[in-house]
Amino acid sequence: MTRVLALEGRRPSGVDRVCLAYLRAVLVDDAPCFGLVRTGLGYVLLDQQGMTACLEAIEGRRVWPEPDFISRLRHRVGSPRRVPDTMARQVAIARARPGKLGHMLRRHLPEGSVYLNVDQTTFTTRVAQAVKSIDGAKVTVFIHDTIPLDYPQYQTPQSVKKLSAILKRCAKFADLILTNSRVSANDISRHMASLGPLPPVEVAHLGVEDDFFGTENNAGQIMVPAPYFLCVGTIEPRKNIRFLLDLWEGMAASVLSGEPPRLVIAGRHGWESEEVLIHLESSPLRGKFLFEFNDLGDDELRSLMSGAAGLLFPSHAEGFGLPPVEAAAMGVPVVANDLPVLREILGDYPIYASVSDVYLWETILRSLAAAAETGVGANQRFSPPTWEAHFNSVLRVT
Repeated sequence: MTRVLALEGRRPSGVDRVCLAYLRAVLVDDAPCFGLVRTGLGYVLLDQQGMTACLEAIEGRRVWPEPDFISRLRHRVGSPRRVPDTMARQVAIARARPGKLGHMLRRHLPEGSVYLNVDQTTFTTRVAQAVKSIDGAKVTVFIHDTIPLDYPQYQTPQSVKKLSAILKRCAKFADLILTNSRVSANDISRHMASLGPLPPVEVAHLGVEDDFFGTENNAGQIMVPAPYFLCVGTIEPRKNIRFLLDLWEGMAASVLSGEPPRLVIAGRHGWESEEVLIHLESSPLRGKFLFEFNDLGDDELRSLMSGAAGLLFPSHAEGFGLPPVEAAAMGVPVVANDLPVLREILGDYPIYASVSDVYLWETILRSLAAAAETGVGANQRFSPPTWEAHFNSVLRVT
């Protein structure tokens, strides 16, 4: 619940959306549920009513509270924790200083409780030990990928150390590990092989929200001259946006091939992205053949994706890859770097092209742009994984 509450005032990212899906799933399940939130002073525990109130605020069905006295005292103006911590305290059924967390959990949670951590934000030794102090309690942790360990060149040193510590913690405390693909499961097993007996690892492909594909609301339309291609994702080194910028500048410089199609990049600015951001800002193609959006709502993203000649995904590494799955489900062509996880999830739907073959990418893009202009060659829609199937699998094993 800590990461979920941090969504106050901002749009959810990929992992945020997974957390929200889990929150909705446990709220409609028959089993009693509780939410744990880490605040600036310690921990607060929510019951189902409190968790529902938090979800209503996130979804815009309830007004977020004004920062209370403790938040005003503990957090500076503008801190992203002022309102979420206030909300957590207002709907809490119990509070505890860090050293008393185990006592609070034992007092309020039944024997055999399952602690489910979806994003590792608060999966600490303290929390794991406190949960394990409940009779018969089990710990289930969702590991999305091992990219920081497999591709440290695209990550911060801190993220590498964090994941290493999480896997060690899983080896010591986890009764079950959940993950989103067989590729991720194999990577987790490989990295944990030296840490002792491996907990069971359950694979459940992520679902796609049913309402993502709705087109009845046109209020979010963004007008970009067709034909255009769309790239969705945080602007960071791993997403390989620089490859697309170089590709487009090369196409624009090709006198014989004519004008290039448009490129739309939709994503927040990520870490260590200064070089590509400077390139984006200074590109002579900007405003003519290159467009950037950093905070699109679902309606706006749906509108852009539905009108695209293709979804481009040149990423170096992924644990799952939601944007190409969403595009495929809308019948939008997908051009992607040849990653094993995409073949697992999407099969032969995408057009796979190595990012080392610039000529192949240009050939594919010009062909798709021509097809989009003539209205021929539309792809059949892909049937995406569903959250229902995901939770039928997850709730069976937890």
